[in-house]
Order: sequence, then structure tokens, then C-alpha cells
Amino acid sequence: MTTAQESAAYAPEEAPRLPWTEHAPDVYKAMVRLDGAARRGLDPKLRELVKIRASQLNHCAFCLDMHTKDALAAGESVERIVQLSAWQESRHFYTEKELAAIELTEAVTVLTDGFVPDEVYERAAKHFEEAELAQLVAAIAVINAWNRFGVAFRMTPGHYQPGQHG
Repeated sequence: MTTAQESAAYAPEEAPRLPWTEHAPDVYKAMVRLDGAARRGLDPKLRELVKIRASQLNHCAFCLDMHTKDALAAGESVERIVQLSAWQESRHFYTEKELAAIELTEAVTVLTDGFVPDEVYERAAKHFEEAELAQLVAAIAVINAWNRFGVAFRMTPGHYQPGQHG
């Protein structure tokens, strides 16, 4: 956090519920390996848009902090990041391929709405080769898993700097 933020009268920062990576180090290491495998073959900006959108839907403040910073470091614009939560009304900020990925991210993330609709999957399949589509779904699944850890253990946002993870 910046000095200006620290001097303002913000609410106190909550401590995480549990340092889960210390208590489940093998799970954490496996997640890091899975994350590394899932990121292969995907454009870094697209990957970060997907991670941000899933994290918005899952209300994971820690992952939002991390992935917005990583997106900016990868050259993504502030405008596109800000508009992502309202992508359906601001479609003109994104390519058709990105829109298909964002829509698929929502369908895979919010499974309580039902299965991934055929038309959503087919739209994504038009823009991604099969191997890339498999990697995209893997990336969506992995960020959803990370979000569950972040939300369950109430990981504290605001301290991440790009380059701190693999």
C-alpha cells in the first residue's frame, strides 16, 4: 500500500484466517505446478482478463489485487480492466476472442446457474484451437481453485507486487 493510503482513515486491515500454505504445503506446491501448467499456450493479457473476471465473480479480493497488477505489468490497459466487470455493456473494449473467453469464464465459474451452455462453448471453440481451448478451461478451473483458498482463508489484498509468483 502506498504512503498516501496508509495515512488516510481507512478501515483496519484484517488478518488472514489461517496461513494455509504453511499448513498444507504439499497442496500449495501442487497448485503452483498446476497453475504453471494451465498458463502454457495462453496469451498473458487474455489469461489475466480471465483470472480477473473469475475473481470478480468469486469476490476474491486477494486474487483481484494480484491479477489486476499482473495484467497492468503485462501491458493491459486500466480502462479494459475497469470495464471488465461490465463487459456485456462495454463489448467494444474487447476482441471477439476475448469476449468468448470472458463469457466461457463466467459459465465455468458460476456453475450454480447450470451447465456450460452449448452456445457459449461453441462460441469459444470458434476462436480457440482445441489445445488452446483446453488450456483456457484449465486456466479458468485453476483460478477458481485459487479463489476458493483466497476467500475461505480471507487472504489480505494490497501487498502483492508483480513478479512475486511463478
